[in-house]
Amino acid sequence: MGEAPAFCNENLQKEFPNGNTLKSKSSETAILIGDKTYVIGGSDGEPTSLGVRIFDKSTAQWVHPVVLGTKPRACKGHSAVLLNEDRILIIKKGASSDDCIWFLELDTQYVRDQKTKRGGNTEVVAWSKGVRGNAEKPIVISGPSGVGKGTLISKLMEEYPSMFGFSVSHTTRAPRNMEKDGVHYHFTEKSVMEKEIKDGKFLEHASVHGNLYGTSIEAVEVVADEGKRCILDIDVQGAKSVRKSPLEAIFIFIRPPSMEVLEKRLRSRGTETEEQILKRLKNAKAELDEGISSGLFDHILYNDKLEECYQRLKELLGLDGSVDTAPKPVCRGIDLPVDHSVSKADNKIYIDCGTLEVKKASNKLIVLDVSCLKGGAPGRTRGLDLYAIGSFSDGLKEVR
Repeated sequence: MGEAPAFCNENLQKEFPNGNTLKSKSSETAILIGDKTYVIGGSDGEPTSLGVRIFDKSTAQWVHPVVLGTKPRACKGHSAVLLNEDRILIIKKGASSDDCIWFLELDTQYVRDQKTKRGGNTEVVAWSKGVRGNAEKPIVISGPSGVGKGTLISKLMEEYPSMFGFSVSHTTRAPRNMEKDGVHYHFTEKSVMEKEIKDGKFLEHASVHGNLYGTSIEAVEVVADEGKRCILDIDVQGAKSVRKSPLEAIFIFIRPPSMEVLEKRLRSRGTETEEQILKRLKNAKAELDEGISSGLFDHILYNDKLEECYQRLKELLGLDGSVDTAPKPVCRGIDLPVDHSVSKADNKIYIDCGTLEVKKASNKLIVLDVSCLKGGAPGRTRGLDLYAIGSFSDGLKEVR
C-alpha cells in the first residue's frame, strides 16, 4: 500500500472525486490509507479531547468510529505520521511533557478484537499515550485464602518500598467510613464500569454481592508511570483473566504444604465462623487443583516456612543481590517546543525544533526511535527512545 502522506496546516484543502471537499483547520491532520482518510483534530462533539472521523472513498461517506482508550486533550496543533499502517503517531504542539506523544491505533490486535466484539462491521480506533522507556513486568500473586500471600507481599513492600506498588481496584459499591476515592478504591457507577469492561479496559473483574470489583489496565499503568513494579494480589479466576489480557506479567502461585496445614492456619486466625471456614476450604481445594495443574502460573512456591518462602520469592524477582534494587526513574513524557516540524525515515521520527529565529544560531534535531514499541491501547505505548543530534538532514520526508 505504501507510506501514506500526512497533512497539517490551515491551507489544506483536499478535493474528493465525488465533489466532497475536506477543508482542514490548523488544528487538524488528515492521513490517507487506501480508500480511507483519517482526520484527526477538532472536538468531534467533545471539546476537551481530539476528535477522529473517517472519510470512506468507496462509499463517499463520513464515518464516526467508536473511539476507545484514554483520549488526548485537545490542542492548538499537532503533527501526524503513519507507522506500519496499524497506528498513527501524534505529536502535539505546545503540550506538556506527559501529554506530548500519542498513538491512534487503527489495526492493532486490541482494535481487531474490539471490532469482532461489535460484529466486525463497526469502525473502531483506540488511543494510547506514548511513554519513554519500558516498565518491568507486573507480578500476579495468587493462592488460596490463608496461604500467607498477603504476608509475603507485605514483607516485600516493607523491604522495598520504592520498588513496588499496588494498583487501586475499581468497585461499584458505595464508599465506607474513612474510605477515599482513588486511595482505597476507585468508586464508580455500575453502568460506567460495565461499559469499560465491554471496551476491554479491565484486566479482571468479578461480581460480589451485587457489586462489581475489578483491576483496570490504567490502574496498573499508573504504578509503572511512578517507576514502580505493580503487584496484583488476585484469585485464580482473576489470574486467568489477566493471562488472557494483553498485559505481560509474571504469574506466581503460593501453595500450602497441605490442606491440613491450611485448615489449621485458617482456624488459628479466629476471624471466621465455621461456615465461612468450610466455604474457604472448599474454594481453596478448587484453587489449589487449578493453580497446580492448569499451567497458568510461571512459578509455584510452597509456603511451608514463611522466611524460606520469602527468600525464594525474592530470588524469583531478582532481589537476591543479582540486580540493582535502586529506585527506578519515573517514566516521563517528552518535552518539545511549540514550533517544530516532523519527518520520518524507517523507524525513526525526526523532530526539527528550529524556528526562524533559532535557526540563525542553531538547528536542534530530536530523534524519536519507534522501533521497539511495546504495549498499546487501552494502556500505554512504551519503548520510545529519544535523543538529540545535530542539524536537520537532507533527504528526509517532511510531514506537516
